[in-house]
Amino acid sequence: MPLVNLPIHTERLILRRFEGSDLDTFHAYHSLPETARFLPGPAKSYTESMERVGHYANFVFEKEGDWVALAIESAADGALQGEVVLKWLPGRGQGEVGWSLAPAARGKGYATEAAEAMLRLGFEELGMHRIEARLDELNTASAELCRRLGMRQEARHVDKWHYKGEWATELIYAILADEWRVGRSLKRLNP
Repeated sequence: MPLVNLPIHTERLILRRFEGSDLDTFHAYHSLPETARFLPGPAKSYTESMERVGHYANFVFEKEGDWVALAIESAADGALQGEVVLKWLPGRGQGEVGWSLAPAARGKGYATEAAEAMLRLGFEELGMHRIEARLDELNTASAELCRRLGMRQEARHVDKWHYKGEWATELIYAILADEWRVGRSLKRLNP
């Protein structure tokens, strides 16, 4: 796959590599139980946040299993809003998209804008065939985001995960490159 050209600019956001200066803001929202609610593992300690920011800052995207992990920065004020990721899955042209935002950034369309940029990266620049999102059925905000992106629900795996002391049902949403292109064309025709 080709190199990932950074930063990525959208209407309101800059998607870029994480930097050491992002640590305190990253930790501020990843240390919250409400942020960790739908992520694997508990709220992060400062050390865990430091490790994650370091990993994100130095990501490599060369082979299956690698992640593009980008900071979501507000173009207006340069503030870190969250992160968006694209994972290269095993199999020809397969990817997975994900996101996490600080509480103050939620409900403003930032996750949709950032995830849409990652789909564009995956399909238009990296030549992926299919990109999916996996989420807890109780994460209704992310399910709605997937639908806004034009993704369809492909599967519902009842009690698939046991984490945080309870069973969780996993939903899988996905979109194909051809569907992405048709959706983009329709948006251009009907803004």
